[in-house]
Amino acid sequence: MSVLFMIIQVVVLAVLAPLVAGVIKNTKGKMQSRRGPGYFQVYYDLRKYFKKDNVISPTVSWIFLAAPYIYFATALGAAALAPTLLFDRGLHYDSIFVLIYMLALGRFFLALASLDAGSTFGGMGGSREMFINVLVEPVMMLTLFTVAMRANSTVMSQMAGAAAASGISLSAILAAIAFLILTVAETGRIPLDNPDTHLELTMVHEGMVLEYCGRSVGLIFWASAIKQLVTILLMVNFFLPWNPVGSLPPVVWMILKVLVIAFVLAGIETSTNKMRLFRLPGLLIATGCLSLLAIIAM
Repeated sequence: MSVLFMIIQVVVLAVLAPLVAGVIKNTKGKMQSRRGPGYFQVYYDLRKYFKKDNVISPTVSWIFLAAPYIYFATALGAAALAPTLLFDRGLHYDSIFVLIYMLALGRFFLALASLDAGSTFGGMGGSREMFINVLVEPVMMLTLFTVAMRANSTVMSQMAGAAAASGISLSAILAAIAFLILTVAETGRIPLDNPDTHLELTMVHEGMVLEYCGRSVGLIFWASAIKQLVTILLMVNFFLPWNPVGSLPPVVWMILKVLVIAFVLAGIETSTNKMRLFRLPGLLIATGCLSLLAIIAM
């Protein structure tokens, strides 16, 4: 039954991930005094991509061909392991290390594919992506250790339970702020990246996928939306796990909190500018210091 619930969870998250991305886009447009794209625009974009054929350079290797499928598969694997209310929390193999490094595996193959195509923009985007994520992953693990130390375990189901049982504290607040900054970094949003640009000086993730088209780029964008929703769910379950007693059902509170974080991400993008690449280490180092303070304050 646990495997069945995990399959249901993967399907539900994969279907809802473009909707969450559409909510962020629409909210950002409203905050910028624009109409903004519709909530379902991402679904229309994916349908357009999947109707088109792939155009593949004869010089690429199997890495370029397999990278979109590996990236999408790792996103689905992360969705299967993400702590939600849809499957039994008694599972003992949903380790946070498996989730983090499953996402890292997809990112690694996508960066390899950007180099494999031989494009100048692709190599630039891949190198920038690795430069950012070599700083993001250690800080993210350090932030998640604040929750793992409360649970005395790295199993996500136990971490979610321990986070829900603990009250609001200084350590939890510092860790939540640090993970919110990491959510912006992990989802490739302003001020670390700009998901809506193809300008040479600003693009990171977009630079890696410039050589893709058709179904391949559709898989990549869909996987990015799933990864974004998984990261938001980690924020909800580990750093905002509390629900008012005797009110709405827990699943309703989870949906509301996902929407609140989506609005916050849209607000951050609207109120900040794209940072220079070599200023990003300072921001991530400050985030790591917040995580260390959270551990000390426990």
